[in-house]
Amino acid sequence: MTLEPQDKKALSAVRMAKAYEFLEDARANLKEGRYKTAINRSYYAALSAARAILILDGANPETHEGVITMLSLRFIKPALLPVESVKRFKVLLSRRTDVDYGDFETTNKADAEDSVKITAEMLEVIDKARQKVMT
Repeated sequence: MTLEPQDKKALSAVRMAKAYEFLEDARANLKEGRYKTAINRSYYAALSAARAILILDGANPETHEGVITMLSLRFIKPALLPVESVKRFKVLLSRRTDVDYGDFETTNKADAEDSVKITAEMLEVIDKARQKVMT
């Protein structure tokens, strides 16, 4: 995808807004006791935030693993994001995969609370790095 710098910034803003919206959805679902959905929305909030920063560097991966790889190469390796970001993203992806595709009940309130917490922290870190990249 070839975009002009102003278009990358606009798309990044849209994706970051979506990330915050998904985080609010996760919090609402957690409050309602919908733990699987809270985990799902937490992951997609983190995914949207990751895609928001990646597009600024011209990366638009089409797979979940592609997001991990591109984050690692373009933002973790040059120390623009802490290595913990990818580790947390992988935890969220694993939990989301379990709740969406697992046949057995493997989730609980603690996992959902932790997923929401991790996601909120990730969004803050990614958004700060995103703002820095845009200046």
